This record gives sequence, structure tokens and C-alpha cells, in this order.
Amino acid sequence: MAKLAILASGSGSNFEALTVALRGSCHEVCLLLCDRPGAMVLERAARLEVPARLISYKGRPKNEAESELAELLEENGADLIALAGFMRLLGPELVRRFRGRLVNIHPSLLPAWPGTHSIERAFAAGDNELGVTVHLVDEGMDTGPILAQARVPRQGDLAATEAAIHATEHLLYSDVIIKLLNNIAEKTC
Repeated sequence: MAKLAILASGSGSNFEALTVALRGSCHEVCLLLCDRPGAMVLERAARLEVPARLISYKGRPKNEAESELAELLEENGADLIALAGFMRLLGPELVRRFRGRLVNIHPSLLPAWPGTHSIERAFAAGDNELGVTVHLVDEGMDTGPILAQARVPRQGDLAATEAAIHATEHLLYSDVIIKLLNNIAEKTC
């Protein structure tokens, strides 16, 4: 068995998809770390009975908040850390500490459209094929090594395109995370 910790900032749809997918495996979500008070992901964590902690970045140095985050990850035995809508660029010290264990999902076919509002920017540019990328986290903005991608055809409008991309995210991310956890469990068994 391997343990997954999830970092999230918003509604938590990817958090929920990962949690539900892992319940059908031998792995577990050991912790949710959230940086935004009142984020819907905290409600999802309570409903799904996943331990959750709020990590405040407000009014303190980033490295202090990330030191607390790292301590919680280690205390809870996180073998792998999934970013699921965690809307912060992680500092280099944290990335170095967990290098190779930090995974992110991004709603574009990287290297195209890194950063925020990727779906809207790709749609506005007229891209006919959009998609999803799962990648390892490095010190850059959506620049880490790509683990998997899935293409999503442009839909009739932006809302339908966003819905198709998010549905693809939930499937692809769960698949990649379970494979990574399986590899970790084989090495630790």
C-alpha cells in the first residue's frame, strides 16, 4: 500500500475523483492540504472522511508556509503528492525536497498554454484540439517532465469544452496516480 497526499485550492473535483478512484485500489489518500479558507475541497474532504489541514500562506513568508506543508506531508507518510488545482507555484526548496514525488494535472497539451486560464486561452485562440497533461513538478510553471497526455476535441462552446476537459482530467489523473502508487508499493513491499 502507498499513501497519496493531495494539495488543492478550489472546488476539489480532481481531489474527489482521485479519492474515489483510490478507494477501489490498495492505496489511500492520507491527507488533503488546502491553502484557501472556505474552499469547497475542504467540504469534500469532510464528506469523504479524508483528513484535511488548512495551510495559511497569508501574512507569512512562503518558505515558512511550505516548511509547515512539508512537515505535514512527512508526518502523514505521503509517498506521492498530487497537486489538484493547487494555485501556487511551489518554492524551489519544497520541490527539491520532494523531487520526483510531486505530480500535477494541467488542462492543456503542454507545452502549449501553461499557467492559468489555459482552456479559455486555447479556446479563444481557435484551437481545434485541446487536452490534458499530467507532469512531474519542477521549479517552473508547468515545465516538468510529461508523464501522460490526453487529447480532447473542441466542443461547440467554451462550457462544453471545459466539461469535456475536466471529465478527461478525472480519468487520466486517476489512472496515472494509481500506476505511480503501484510502482511505489512494489518498491516498498
